[in-house]
Formats: sequence, structure tokens, C-alpha cells
Amino acid sequence: MAGQVNAAPGFQLQPSAQQVPLASNYITNFDFLNQYLPDTYEKEFERYGNRTISSFLRMVGAEMPSNSDLIKWAEQGRLHTKYINCATAAAAGVGVATFTISDVLIPTPTAPAKPIAIRVGQTLFISDNAGTGSNKAIVTAVDLALGTVDVAYYELAGQSFAAAQVCTIFIYGSEFKKGTNGMQGSLEADDIIFENSPIIIKDKYAVSGSDMAQIGWIEVTTENGASGYLWYMKSEHETRLRFDDYLETAMIEAVPAEAGSGAQLNAAQGDIGNKGSEGIFHVVSERGNVWGGGNPTTLTEFDTIVSRLDKQGAIEENVIFVDRDFSFDIDDMLASLNGFVVGGASNSASFGLFDNDDTMALNLGFTGFRRGYDFYKSDWKYLNDPTMRGGLSTVAGSGRVNGLLVPAGSTSVYDQILGKNAKRPFLHVRYRASETEDRRYKTWITGSAGGAQTSDLDAMEVNFLSERAVCTLGANNFFIFSE
Repeated sequence: MAGQVNAAPGFQLQPSAQQVPLASNYITNFDFLNQYLPDTYEKEFERYGNRTISSFLRMVGAEMPSNSDLIKWAEQGRLHTKYINCATAAAAGVGVATFTISDVLIPTPTAPAKPIAIRVGQTLFISDNAGTGSNKAIVTAVDLALGTVDVAYYELAGQSFAAAQVCTIFIYGSEFKKGTNGMQGSLEADDIIFENSPIIIKDKYAVSGSDMAQIGWIEVTTENGASGYLWYMKSEHETRLRFDDYLETAMIEAVPAEAGSGAQLNAAQGDIGNKGSEGIFHVVSERGNVWGGGNPTTLTEFDTIVSRLDKQGAIEENVIFVDRDFSFDIDDMLASLNGFVVGGASNSASFGLFDNDDTMALNLGFTGFRRGYDFYKSDWKYLNDPTMRGGLSTVAGSGRVNGLLVPAGSTSVYDQILGKNAKRPFLHVRYRASETEDRRYKTWITGSAGGAQTSDLDAMEVNFLSERAVCTLGANNFFIFSE
């Protein structure tokens, strides 16, 4: 498929041969980077560093247009079947038993049957959750109306655990005689539909015509060799920086407005608010993994994280965006593994792995490590800023977030618009755009000052607008670290 430009600068800027402030040659950094210096994109990334989620998204190109008020995608369910809340009245030692499947995710048998993914002829591993025994069995009958499964044990001694014990059951295969019919019934893919709505983010900078003396000039040379001047204002520049931060923090912090909430009622009566959106923190807290009670500071605690990731998508590479304290905790943990600190060479980290050698002082700042998976650590300015998340109390329930683990790469989802499976980054932004309107990042001038001629207002107003939503795919592979 041929590539295409999905976003254009807000202005088609025309440099002026003289330093004359006109609306046609007014510049924002967004315009400058997109139209005149596209190769400075990496410099913009460096400016914010790899400390921000939005910078990470831009680095991997994880922004794409959308032309709808609602973004929907389907995520595949598990490939294999496992039930963890099963019980039988059969006594220990019997050769056959009937198990009732009572997992909370299985609906009650009302319409018309329980969707139990177990079929006659399949072979099961059955384990008592209390650890008193386990068996292998073959399914002899399934009653979908009652949500029960009849089994026959392979072991001569029969059932190895007492009646009424809560058990875990998973399917490991099947067995049939020669010359028999095939498997009865089939399984359908269990797709889960998720959705999110974009929000409109706005800001404005206004300056009176009398105060428009704080003008800066940039001399540029276009690709065709023409040269001239573009102008900007310092205070507007600071407004733009703040708006850029809001584009990031809104995608992180946004929550949906609950039915009957004050925010929803207010939106019905005025211009502000609407229905909210599902930000990253909200989604990971609801559908992902939450680590509470302080930072993981030992390999044993990280092993717990690895064990949880094993049960999810097992994504090979992960980025942990952390605050300063969490960053130091990870550095201390890894530094303690150096052979000259703990346990000698047999329990050491290899010199050279982290740009160290045996003749130099140990660099205690680590950028990554491997423990089952690759983990890359990146300080996140947002969690350190005292005017944002930084500085919040470490008391449980304070809302303090110490870090966020984001799987790197892409996952396959069913795109509702395309009508087919598509590769999408785990974390990406969808912005409203069409052939006639691009709302990724809009900025325009109104008023009568500064060359603008849109009203009789003796001022220049610089308007900012973006309409976007963040899509958090495979939230079960994310971790949020909180108090």
C-alpha cells in the first residue's frame, strides 16, 4: 500500500522578505517542524526525552487518523480453555464423576445454555485447588443446560481428592477409537469488543494590539532556495508548550463520565465536557495489572511480575516509565547483583553489559535488564513534576503512580472500520481527520491585530484545538505501579 500524508501543518506559511508581522507568516513550532524542518522531529523527541508517553508514541509512529465519534476494536480471547471453579459430589476413589462448572465469567444457563467450551471425547487435567490430589480424565457427556461435565478417570484408583473440593480443569487433548465419528461441535473465537471516544482539547493565547511588541523572528530558507522571515511570540510559545503537555496528560488521565455524574449532567447544559474518554491509567487500572504497596525492589518481586506476564501475552520487550524513586530502586537492585558487591563472580552481572569494565567505577544508572523478558527503564518527567503527579503522598489511596509498564511492539486486532484484522501498536493515539478537516493539531489566528482580520477585536487570539483518543490494546499486558 502506498504511503500518504495524514496530517498537514495548520498554515501554509509564506516567509516575508521584510520583518512584517502578518497572519500569513506567523509561525508555531508545529508549523516550523512539519513544513520547514522535518528532519528536526528527533530533536523535538529529545527535547521531551523518552520520559513521556506521547514522545514514545511519536517515536514509533503510533498516531493515526479516525473519522468517527467512536473507535471500536476487537481483541482475541484465550486460545485454550481453563476453568478454576469446578466441583463434584463424587467421593474419593470412584471411577466416574460429574463436575459443575461455576466460573464467574460463565453466564447462568438461561438463554438457553451455558457456553462451556468442553466437548465429549476431550481429555482433561483436574487438580484440587487445595493441593490434595489431581487426575487425568476423559469427557463422557456434557449438559450445557445445567453446566455440568461427566468424566471417566484414567487412574485405576479413581478420584484422588474428596467430594466437594473446588478444582481447576483444563483441556489437554482428546482420544477416540478407530473408525469413529469426528469431534461433536466446534468452538468459535471469543472476541472481546472494546471502544473509546475522542475528546476535544482547546486552549487560547490572547494579546492586545498595544502589547504586540514581544515579537521574535526566524530566518528560513525553503527547499526552492527562497528565503525570508517568520515571526512568533514568546508568551504564545509557552502557551503552545502547555497545550502540548495537555495533549499528553489528557490521554493519560482521562476517565469516562459515569451515568448520572455531575460531569455528565453539566455537559448536557453547557459547552464544556461531554462524555469523557478512557485514558491509559483508567484502562490499565480496570483491565490491566496493578502493583500496589510500593515499588518492586528485589528480583523475587520482579519474578512475580514476570510470572504474571507469562500468563498474559508474554511480550518479549517492555518499557517501564518510572518516577525518580522507582528508577533508583531499580538501579540499586541491579547494582547489588554486581560480583564485587554480592556473592562473587558466580552471582554477578557481567561487566560490559551496562557499559562498565573492571577498571572503571561502576555506573549505577541502568537503562535495562533481562529477567525472563527485556525491560527498558525510562525516567518519566510527568511522575516527577511537583505540579502534576510528582509530589503526591505515598499513602495508599493518594492517587500516586510510581511507574507504568508498556509492552513494546504491536498486536493484532479486528479493526471495525477496515473490517479485517490489522496490526496496531499496543499504545497509540487516534485523532479526528477527514479529507477536509484535520484535527490532530489545529492552530489559527483571530482578531484584528497582528495581520488578522476576522473581527473588530483589538487583539490577536491564537487558538489551539485537538480531538483525539488513546487506544490501549491488550491492557492485560500492561502494569501500573501505585501506592
